[in-house]
Amino acid sequence: MKHRSVLLLVSGMALLTASACSAISVPSILNSAPSPAEVVIPNAPPTIGSLQDYQSTLEQIYQRVNPAVVSIQVGNGAGSGFVWDTLGHIVTNNHVVAGSDSIQVTFSDGTVRSAELVGADADSDLAVIKVDLPAARLHPIALASSTEVKVGQLAIAIGNPFALENTMTVGIVSAVGRALPVESSGSGQVGYTIPDIIQTDASINPGNSGGVLVDDQGQLIGVTAAIASPVRASAGVGFAIPSDIVRRVVPALIETGRYEHTWLGISGASLTSDLAQAMNLDADQQGALIVAIVPGGPADQAGLRGSSQELTIDGRPLRVGGDVITAIDGQAIAKFEDLVAFLARNTEVGQQVTLSILRAGKTQTTTLELAARPNS
Repeated sequence: MKHRSVLLLVSGMALLTASACSAISVPSILNSAPSPAEVVIPNAPPTIGSLQDYQSTLEQIYQRVNPAVVSIQVGNGAGSGFVWDTLGHIVTNNHVVAGSDSIQVTFSDGTVRSAELVGADADSDLAVIKVDLPAARLHPIALASSTEVKVGQLAIAIGNPFALENTMTVGIVSAVGRALPVESSGSGQVGYTIPDIIQTDASINPGNSGGVLVDDQGQLIGVTAAIASPVRASAGVGFAIPSDIVRRVVPALIETGRYEHTWLGISGASLTSDLAQAMNLDADQQGALIVAIVPGGPADQAGLRGSSQELTIDGRPLRVGGDVITAIDGQAIAKFEDLVAFLARNTEVGQQVTLSILRAGKTQTTTLELAARPNS
């Protein structure tokens, strides 16, 4: 009932705002407003710039970025993409083009070209398609490092929501370091997760998939890919695949058509205080609990152990007792997502890594060689 009251209050506020807008004209508000010199706000932060400066910045970003963004039509569906290079490579989401027999690309100037699939990776939800256009007519986007993205910074999405081409929306970075589940190919079941996901309140809707999320310099910080919403439309919670993952995956898709993710051969969970106490560990102990180990995988070959006991905590059956990974190559692991993110950011297939683990409350280290993740 409390949650329902909040929803009704928000709805009422929205109606009140609409009513006020219809009753008072914008010019009268502007004319009656005090001048900036008359406004005194205690403890207010310094102003960044005028409204005109802000609008001008957004206009310039749109003019710079929009030529790099394309609309993609696949059968009865539509999505977005962006120009990667002057060879005609275009990046989009894998789920936009997966299983498509025909791909049509529309550029911001109205040019339409057929495209062919170059490579795709379901586990990062990225794909590369290619069109035949002269280099002079292709405008690649510039990339920023997503590791530098901070909560609160400007976030601008450009794409093709509801097949409305060249649409720009503005918000902020709401959170970083999210994990986005991806489905195993065609099974409808969750396979792996994409780490370091950027969350934004910039409006993202169906059709934005594969489009861009850029910073205040017009540089790519993420590829818009998903939303959390009860109504299949923007609810202010959108997710973008970070540019640093795009930077690693796309060149491999162009060169070989596929990308090899590194793999430990485990499934697991973050160690919570309840799980830690159930394993006779300090309640504040952090780490990635190994729940299960894939037979023959790197972790299995290195002698790591999965969980062998099952307990019921808060009405949920949970497996406990496995090794707890607390560091990889000296980098502390506080939760399972930290382990996934480290592998995605820093490792290659065939690379050796050193794991620090807790086994029966005692710390030890082990070295193993990372393999390529099996196809999901």
